[in-house]
Amino acid sequence: MPYTLSAPVHSELIIKKSRFIGCVQPMADRASAQAVVDALWRQHPGAAHVCWALLAGGQSAAVDDGEPGGTAGRPMLDVLRHQDLEGVLATVVRYFGGVKLGAGGLVRAYTDSVAQALLQAEKVPLQRMSRLRCSVPYALEGLLRREIDAAGAQLLDVGHAALVTLQLSLPQPQVDGFVARINDLCQGRAAWLAAD
Repeated sequence: MPYTLSAPVHSELIIKKSRFIGCVQPMADRASAQAVVDALWRQHPGAAHVCWALLAGGQSAAVDDGEPGGTAGRPMLDVLRHQDLEGVLATVVRYFGGVKLGAGGLVRAYTDSVAQALLQAEKVPLQRMSRLRCSVPYALEGLLRREIDAAGAQLLDVGHAALVTLQLSLPQPQVDGFVARINDLCQGRAAWLAAD
């Protein structure tokens, strides 16, 4: 089962006078990750490198930012993969201390920066969510709303026309049971529509 993180966690290492400031945090997509990296450059204008790795479905990335190819982004990404994480951004800001570390030293430094942060991070199971749309007569709106609350689902939208249409989101494993319960309670008067 894949995991994500509940909150950002930081680490800091000093290796041969170079300072490595690591961070792991939940991240939805590449655009959001790029915004975080841009903000890190503004916060650390004197940094030599801001390397990062993202695991977010089809939007994964590994960026060395000027370090020798394969010595920063890829090792950071490997740490995230080995921890079975998804929807997570790892960043490491490096202040160069004047001593070259060599390729092996860089790989260890970037790997350790991410690993140290992950040691303190709280991992939470990643829940795949499904969106559902259900139309019912007005008389059943209250019942459907109560069932949505009882299931711990999130009500996203309500539309009132000839019928009441409610759009909701709930964890994928609960979908079949929820749909069956609503169909039973509404005695066939609930219509399931394609989600927006």
